[in-house]
Amino acid sequence: MNDLQPIVDGAREAFSKARTPADLENAKARFTGRSGRITELMKGLASLSVEERKTLGAAINQAKQAIEAALNERRQQLADEELQAQLKAEALDVSLPGRRREPGGLHPVSRTMERIEQIFASMGFDVADGPEVESDWHSFTSLNNPPNHPARSMQDTFYVDIQGDDGIWYNLRPHTSPMQIRYAQAQVKRWAREGTPEAKREIRVIAPGRTYRVDSDATHSPMFHQCEGLWLGENVSFKDLKVVFTDFCRTFFESDDLALRFRPSFFPFTEPSAEIDIQFQHGPLAGRWLEVAGSGQVHPQVVRNMGLDPERFIGFAFGMGPDRLTMLRYGVNDLRLFFENDIRFLRQFQ
Repeated sequence: MNDLQPIVDGAREAFSKARTPADLENAKARFTGRSGRITELMKGLASLSVEERKTLGAAINQAKQAIEAALNERRQQLADEELQAQLKAEALDVSLPGRRREPGGLHPVSRTMERIEQIFASMGFDVADGPEVESDWHSFTSLNNPPNHPARSMQDTFYVDIQGDDGIWYNLRPHTSPMQIRYAQAQVKRWAREGTPEAKREIRVIAPGRTYRVDSDATHSPMFHQCEGLWLGENVSFKDLKVVFTDFCRTFFESDDLALRFRPSFFPFTEPSAEIDIQFQHGPLAGRWLEVAGSGQVHPQVVRNMGLDPERFIGFAFGMGPDRLTMLRYGVNDLRLFFENDIRFLRQFQ
């Protein structure tokens, strides 16, 4: 072993000079690698006698063990040095407060939808739901839209690559009116099934939900929200429409001096029809008339398509945009902000 001590000392010195794991592995190869000094000595044992081989072999093994011990010791030193450097670079200031998980909140449009539902529920209106992929019949034909109506064109409506067995095309619903048709048809079946007395047969429902049209700018989005309302009965008049919608607007905006006006208009599914404008008496929008909804008496043909008798069931319908109501309520002038998911913007409504 004494004859091999210089080799062991040389290995220790080479290992101590290694500054990286790669340098250390290169140094190791010079001593215990395939062509290393210890390996070469092991190969030379074959030419020795049995006694010499036994004596020298034991010494070589002892030297090899010493070299491997020095190698492992240096490996551990390099690993410790690397860890200390990493801890120093990523030092934590434990005096800083921890990261808090911020509570979530409702989207401003969702707040508006809930508020609308609560207000109309207090007036006795049900809330309807329905599919967002609708048939052409429910989207247009049932609502008295003629075949050549512009709303049925691909420039206004998103059509999907689905065609029913009956040849009817399907689209992403451009409004929530189909939900009213479906709700009324379901009510007619329920009345017949349960034998509901004629005097108690009435439809009072709102239909809130997502809708889709080919439109996009600061005040329009390809996906937007709509809430339509329907009240049909024996003695439901335009006067009731004015009372209901005026009460809704004043409750929604929390202002009793809010003014409303009904301007004559035209919709295929109502006759007569009217646009509804509101006017604030205070604030930055004071004195301006702002359009918020369309409305009118339900057209007799639409009533028939619901499975009802237009001679007995009369009433009104309206449609408004919750996105626009949200913009007015919170003073937002760009609709796109609601859908960009900027947490800095949305956090203001929590």
